[in-house]
Amino acid sequence: MFVRRREDVNTVNWGNGTSSRLLVEQDSMGFAVAHTVVKAGSSSMLKYSRHLEACYCIAGSGSVVEHDGTRHEIVPGVLYALDEHDAHHLQAADHEDMHLISVFNPPLRGDEAHSLDPSGYSSY
Repeated sequence: MFVRRREDVNTVNWGNGTSSRLLVEQDSMGFAVAHTVVKAGSSSMLKYSRHLEACYCIAGSGSVVEHDGTRHEIVPGVLYALDEHDAHHLQAADHEDMHLISVFNPPLRGDEAHSLDPSGYSSY
């Protein structure tokens, strides 16, 4: 068993927020867990070609928009799952940061960071 505190792990600035990598590939658990903060008012076009991801909102609010334009409101207690390497547009509310617990399979190494570019989806 091991125990980790958020302030003791690698935190990556991914462009429109931060990702504290609580559990990574090196931990040999078969998945990764991160505390993701999405900055208030930010908008990010994302797609994971190598990872499936599920995100559970624990604070703040925002939305995730599917490639076809379908919008889902995200508030505490809501989970969204990107089960087909889905391209998506992640938006935080203008008035507050959105906090997510993100689970990745296969696990992240822990140092990945997005290269956000308005012309397309960022991936790692």
